[in-house]
Amino acid sequence: MRLSKRITGLTGGGSGGWDVFLRAREMIAGGAPVTELTIGEHDIRTAPAILDHMHRAALAGNTGYAAIPGTSALRDAIAARVAERTGVTTTRDNVVVTPGGQAALFAAHSATSSPGDTALFIDPYYATYPGTIRGAGAVPSAIAARPEHGFQPLAAHIAAAAPGARSLLINTPNNPTGVVYDPATLNGIAQTCRDHDLWLISDEVYDTQVWEGSHISPRTLPDMAERTLVVGSMSKSHAMTGSRVGWIVGPEEAVAHLINLSTHTTYGVPGFLQDAALFALQQGEDLEQGIAAPFRRRREIALELLRGSNVVRPVPSGGAMYVMLDIRATGLGGEDFANALLDAEHIAVMPGESFGQAAAGHLRVALTVEDARLADALQRLVRFAEALPGTAQVAE
Repeated sequence: MRLSKRITGLTGGGSGGWDVFLRAREMIAGGAPVTELTIGEHDIRTAPAILDHMHRAALAGNTGYAAIPGTSALRDAIAARVAERTGVTTTRDNVVVTPGGQAALFAAHSATSSPGDTALFIDPYYATYPGTIRGAGAVPSAIAARPEHGFQPLAAHIAAAAPGARSLLINTPNNPTGVVYDPATLNGIAQTCRDHDLWLISDEVYDTQVWEGSHISPRTLPDMAERTLVVGSMSKSHAMTGSRVGWIVGPEEAVAHLINLSTHTTYGVPGFLQDAALFALQQGEDLEQGIAAPFRRRREIALELLRGSNVVRPVPSGGAMYVMLDIRATGLGGEDFANALLDAEHIAVMPGESFGQAAAGHLRVALTVEDARLADALQRLVRFAEALPGTAQVAE
């Protein structure tokens, strides 16, 4: 029997950029000692107090159908958090709870694009973005943010791609680059969205992981609240990746329709998970800062170890739980380098090409193992790069 083009074409005919990751997992399953620096999974798991609250909520019977938009208490807490951090008036009517940020991304594109519409996104991008857009029936169109511009997308490039498009997806702090979009970049994006009547979908799941500069939600910019859907999640801020609790914040009319979409797709998020998310949010910024602290510290470790290398250069960045490395001086592309590194050193990193062509010749390193192990892996990575044939001539 024939399957739909929407399903069979999700990844555009490729693997979606996961080849090195999947090969590393096969090696681990076979008993090989691989240092995994691939996916953004906290090495310190969900706080025991959150799990205890989740457990008590489940034992108390909150295991049936939950409120589809999200419980009123959780939506109120999310709205209050957003209002406090952005200064934009936000109520529960601006919030719909989703099964994680990934479901929020799918819902946001379903809300903003009709089948066949063009949906723009920035390259480099989180690996699921193009497939999510295709899954919603839209046509993905990438706009390159170049290394020579510090991976900050240029408004002129977005404007050139905007005619006929319906939406633009951005992510700051950015995965994979770690770049935090600066005010000039965000104002340029906002102006382009206003000029071309674009919906802006702003993926802000790393908003608690900002090491330099400050996070600006584009919903705060003039006339942008009415055309912006903000995607948030408990995954990165509260180390609750497996709990699958996310949200969309947007205009009331859009949220009302998104609630209707939830009724016909996910049918909400389990109540005991929502109770745990509410409890986690109520712990305030101290918990969030504690979860972010290891990644801030490991970023500094990485930058210190890489200082002075002419072959492996970190991309200047200010946030998220990754460092991106420029390895173009080796003469290899990111995919070839990552596969060779995995074979030779049993260190698994993500090739820049997994996140689009703008990141070719780069690697994304997840700061998700304990400090000493991370330092050892990075030192070995640099030695491996410097010993590659052709590297010395390029680096001189």
